[in-house]
Amino acid sequence: MSWSLATLLLVFAAFFLSMAVYGLRGRRRDADADSKHAQFLGGLGDFVLHWFLWLVDPAARLSIRLGLSADFYNFAGLAFGAAAGLAVAAGQLEIGGWAVVLSGVCDILDGRIARALRVTSRYGAFIDSLLDRFIELFFFVGFAFFARHTTHGAVAATLALGSSVLVSYARAMGESLGVECTGGLMQRGERLALLSLGCLADRSLSAALGQPTGTVLTAVAYFIGVTSLLTAVHRTVWISRRLRAEPPPAGK
Repeated sequence: MSWSLATLLLVFAAFFLSMAVYGLRGRRRDADADSKHAQFLGGLGDFVLHWFLWLVDPAARLSIRLGLSADFYNFAGLAFGAAAGLAVAAGQLEIGGWAVVLSGVCDILDGRIARALRVTSRYGAFIDSLLDRFIELFFFVGFAFFARHTTHGAVAATLALGSSVLVSYARAMGESLGVECTGGLMQRGERLALLSLGCLADRSLSAALGQPTGTVLTAVAYFIGVTSLLTAVHRTVWISRRLRAEPPPAGK
């Protein structure tokens, strides 16, 4: 067993143990997530969502005591995202996977800290959303470089990146027109979870399948691309129907 697989199994064991503790303590739902109507896997993975937020909540409270701001985590997440892209480009998939995990944790902490301190603002919403797009760009450019000599690497990276941007763009355009839509199967949390798992498991799982390194991650990128495209289509239809149902402006 490789050290990377052994480390991943130990981390999963720790996670499952903490899930048991969370369940035994009453499975308290996260009020912050409920206030935003946050979901994971379209609601099917809400136990995992609220467990993970329970797990990182002590880090948020400690960060507030230390005076770490939401902006600190915004840019720390960007740095980890850039590191993930560079690591994947260099073929260090496990390092890239852990960097994706840390980037995702930073993304959670910046919002929780801002809301806890009541310093949410239009600037914060803008910079948080835009930096998220930069992070995904860094990762998929790194993956495209890593898989540049394969048949499907460039297609998988382009499909995943383009579809991911469409999901976010559909939401942004809807909100700019007064229609909020955060639904769909493949949102950013799901994408980050799959990318991190794909990076961490790729080398061992690809080898077990008798395939070259990167095969599993390419399959994950294709899956993200297709399901993100379906999510973007869902949001487009959902928002369009509500805009069409609006009464015409007075006098027209």
